[in-house]
Amino acid sequence: MTKPPDIGAAGPDPSTDKLDAAVLKVAGVVVLGAVMSILDITVVTVAIPTFMEDFQASVEVVAWTMTGYTLALASVIPMTGWAADRFGTKRLYMAALTFFILGSVLCSMAWSIESLVAFRVLQGIGGGMLMPLGMTIMTHAAGPQRIGRVMAVLGVPMLLGPICGPILGGWLIDAFSWHWIFLINLPLGLLALVLAFVVFPTDKPKLSESFDFVGMLLASPGLALFLFGVSSIPEMGTVASARVLIPSAIGAVLLVLFVFHALRTPHPLIDLRLFRNPSLRYAVITMSLFATAFFGAGFLLPNYLQQVRGETAFDAGLLMAPQGIGAMLTMPIAGFLVDKIGPGKIVMFGITFITAGLAAFTQLHADTSYLMLGSALFVMGLGMGCTMMPVMTAAIQTLTHGQVARGSTLMNIINQTAASIGTATMSVVLASQLNNFPETQIGIASNVKPEIAAQFPPAVIAEGLELAARAFSNTYWVAVILAALTLIPAFFLPRTKPKAPVDTEASMMV
Repeated sequence: MTKPPDIGAAGPDPSTDKLDAAVLKVAGVVVLGAVMSILDITVVTVAIPTFMEDFQASVEVVAWTMTGYTLALASVIPMTGWAADRFGTKRLYMAALTFFILGSVLCSMAWSIESLVAFRVLQGIGGGMLMPLGMTIMTHAAGPQRIGRVMAVLGVPMLLGPICGPILGGWLIDAFSWHWIFLINLPLGLLALVLAFVVFPTDKPKLSESFDFVGMLLASPGLALFLFGVSSIPEMGTVASARVLIPSAIGAVLLVLFVFHALRTPHPLIDLRLFRNPSLRYAVITMSLFATAFFGAGFLLPNYLQQVRGETAFDAGLLMAPQGIGAMLTMPIAGFLVDKIGPGKIVMFGITFITAGLAAFTQLHADTSYLMLGSALFVMGLGMGCTMMPVMTAAIQTLTHGQVARGSTLMNIINQTAASIGTATMSVVLASQLNNFPETQIGIASNVKPEIAAQFPPAVIAEGLELAARAFSNTYWVAVILAALTLIPAFFLPRTKPKAPVDTEASMMV
């Protein structure tokens, strides 16, 4: 049996270019944990009407089942890098899984909406650590020469989670009950826990670094407050709301103070000195623009399918499948090529395809063929497979062994923040477009309530739906522009085969 690589040592043998069985086993366990974490971000969306009915709660209160999970997830990410160094990635990963499993079981036993929200927060604490820790473990196991391919494996759940979540959630609720959207994590989580114990090699924690308490008090609540304010924009319908402005402003101030603090302390919670590495710097800019455009646009199509076309959340999830199929085709190829020629050219190719796919949605109508929608999604998927994980790879493959945990944490924070900003931006633009024409509300409401449809002539409803479709198509132009701008920083990503970084401070200098 192949001996697992010692991730506590200098890393795997750089001369070994193939993905051996040990690395594939590590990747498989990490993907299993990532699937659970990412699915739980989206699987709850289809259960909101059920929660409202069972707990007799308003949609604003029930929405906290998603918001609480996301904020807990974002709050714990900044501490993950330090904790991984201090306690070891294997032990911390197993602890995160335990929190996630416990939170899932408690969610299934919730007796009120308040208890459900509290247990979702506990679940999010575990879920927030799984992705950055998984990236760190896989990077240590594979080494810089093979990170592109193993990161491509990790990209599968990140892509399929938003697509499969509504499908799985809808099926579990219809076939069983809402409790099973959480209970399904019990057998999967226990399996992942056992496999992590058996498969992951034991690493050596660093005992020298002290915990940055000041950084924690600034970064974690700052990020949570900022994302809470931004995430409240869709519900409030405007940026000029106290619920949006106050937490966002406080969060932004705390984050700015953290930046000043991090640049002056020897061992900050998030090591901003990593930005001295040009590959990571350009990767962060690329990821910020890409995630804002892609995940912001990801908010639009499911809403178009449900509001304009009258599809259910389950059917909307199925119609999004071509995107996942496209990504699964290119992701392994892109991972292989990144290890051979660097991520630069691959990412440029991927962003071009994403931009072209998004451009097709600027031509949406109330009766746009599903063949056209599926084709555009497939093209976007092809581009997605060549973009997200290669950008992550560009950021991490030039980091030394001791910097990987902090780099993974930083990239996950950027991804989470940019995705939230993108969703909020698109929702505000869409809302302003829909509010321009009262007829849009008639058309959308006719898909939800038959009694409203009976009150208006078919021509009025058709006009309202067409105007609503135009609102969606106009909003897509924002995503197209952001995606096109992503080509600028992507041009500066590495275009050569990665080399093993030297574990010295010199490797951090421009």
